[in-house]
Formats: sequence, structure tokens, C-alpha cells
Amino acid sequence: MVTKHYHGDDADVKVLMGGMVQAFAGTSVDDYAVAADGFIRGGKHPTLDRAFHACGYLPMIELLHYLEENGFSNYIASGGDRDFMRPITEDIYNIPSERVIGSSNALRYLEDEHGGTITYIAEPDVFDDGPVKPIRIWSRIGRRPILAGGNSNGDIPMLRYAGGKHRPALRLLVFHDDADREFDYTAGAEKSLEVAAAEGWTVVSIRNDWRTVFADQP
Repeated sequence: MVTKHYHGDDADVKVLMGGMVQAFAGTSVDDYAVAADGFIRGGKHPTLDRAFHACGYLPMIELLHYLEENGFSNYIASGGDRDFMRPITEDIYNIPSERVIGSSNALRYLEDEHGGTITYIAEPDVFDDGPVKPIRIWSRIGRRPILAGGNSNGDIPMLRYAGGKHRPALRLLVFHDDADREFDYTAGAEKSLEVAAAEGWTVVSIRNDWRTVFADQP
């Protein structure tokens, strides 16, 4: 599905998003957060044989901590579901939920005697990918990033947006090329690798540059 999306065919993405908005229509954001947290902490990745909660990349976590210690504000800008990520981003990455930018379903506020409830409705809101990412970043933080990292064709606009015309920036592209410890694929990242080579971005090879992949490995 993701590969087809990055090759210009969004038929499967539309079916998936349509199913998701229907599945959670009427669910409160609080109940969804509890369910998402339970799934991530209790579920297991089908091929990596580890808990979803233990799939955080150690080099990524170390970089985020280093940046924070040196005065940077870190954000997650993902094509994934914003509210699905929010319950665990602080625990894994030390990034609070208010700094998570992602795809989202439409919401509705329902008044009640307990202060009201925010629930999902059966409509999509934003698919945070491609050229939408710079827009969402600007709308949330009001400035360009000076460092951005990604791993797919959908991250090209965000990486290009970092820094701007007259300011330096670090653009990191993670290359999933380690079949033994993670995955070995370029599907959905072919164009980003070409652009990185042409524009001088920093390409990070999981196989060659990461001594350790996951945070709980020795």
C-alpha cells in the first residue's frame, strides 16, 4: 500500500483511511488514547519479534536527546496517525504529545455535564505526507526546522523545507538496508535517495552506520 502510494496510486490508502474513520467514529479521544497505548505496549511486531514499544531506534533516540540537551525543541512530523503516536512519544523519545504532528481524523466537541467530550467523526481531516508536511510544520510551530530527518519519498518536501534559501540545515535520510537486524528495502524511498545524492543530503545507512538498531539491544 505504502509503495503504491509513493508511486502515485492512492487507491489502497483511500480504502484504509475510509475504514479507519468509520471504525473509530464516535470514539472519544481519551478512549482512543488508552486503546492505542495498550496496543503499542502490549502488541508485538509480526516480523521483528519484539514489542511495538521496543521498536524505537537507539541512534534516533540518542540524537533527539543530544539536540534537547543543546537547546533544540524536537518535534515528530509523521504520516502516521497523530493520536495513535501521542500516548507513547514522551516515554520513548522524550517528545511530549503537543509536539506530535501527524495525520488525523476530523473531531467534534460534545457538551456534557463533565466538561464535554471530543470524539472522532467519520470524516478524514489531514493526511500528513508530501507537500502537506511543511504546511503542517509551519502551522504548528511557526518556523522552519533547521534539522529534519526522514526515510521516504513523502519526506522530500519536509527535508527541502528545512533551513530555507539562506540558512544552513542538516537533512538526514535514513536508508533501510539492514536485512539482518531490521529490513532491507528501497520501495517508497527511491526518489528520496536520488534527491539526496543530487542535493547533498546526509544518507544514514542502518547497516553501515548504526552499531545498534533498537534501544533495548546490547
